[in-house]
Amino acid sequence: MTSTPEIQENHVTSGATVWLTGLPSAGKTTIAHELAGRLRAEGRPVEVLDGDEIREFISAGLGFSREDRHVNVGRIGFVAELLARNGVLALVPVIAPYADSREAVRKRHQENGTPYLEVHVATPVEVCSERDVKGLYAQQAAGELTGLTGVDDPYEEPDAPDLRIESQHQTVQESAAAVHALLSERGLA
Repeated sequence: MTSTPEIQENHVTSGATVWLTGLPSAGKTTIAHELAGRLRAEGRPVEVLDGDEIREFISAGLGFSREDRHVNVGRIGFVAELLARNGVLALVPVIAPYADSREAVRKRHQENGTPYLEVHVATPVEVCSERDVKGLYAQQAAGELTGLTGVDDPYEEPDAPDLRIESQHQTVQESAAAVHALLSERGLA
């Protein structure tokens, strides 16, 4: 007589892409890593697709023109959707300054039936320039850098994000908890 193996049920059966968009130094990556830690502790497969790492390994050679930024966002969106449709929560802390680029990524997810959430980390440019995690605002102010998103290059804020976070008014843990609550509400966490 053979025994039937126990089947463990996981209430979450699909992955999703959570795109955190916002200005440089808004807190996107910090929130994504905090959320990733929480989700991993719950046993969820998670990947953080950091924009700087993607530029180095997948989009090397691209500049910061509108066209190059669109290509970069499209590549990241492709990888995120691929991961998400295979059960991974793909957290994407990437500026993605243009609404049409973000919409193309959303549309790709919809066409494949893959959950996609857009989170606008809506930190004001004044706060971002004070944080200046990578020194970009200082370089721009010194005339050493042009094309800084939100300063001398456009950033098109999402009209209807799934969640809007004003990170200057809450802790990183509170911001990550807000995204986790959205995932739970949508049956994705």
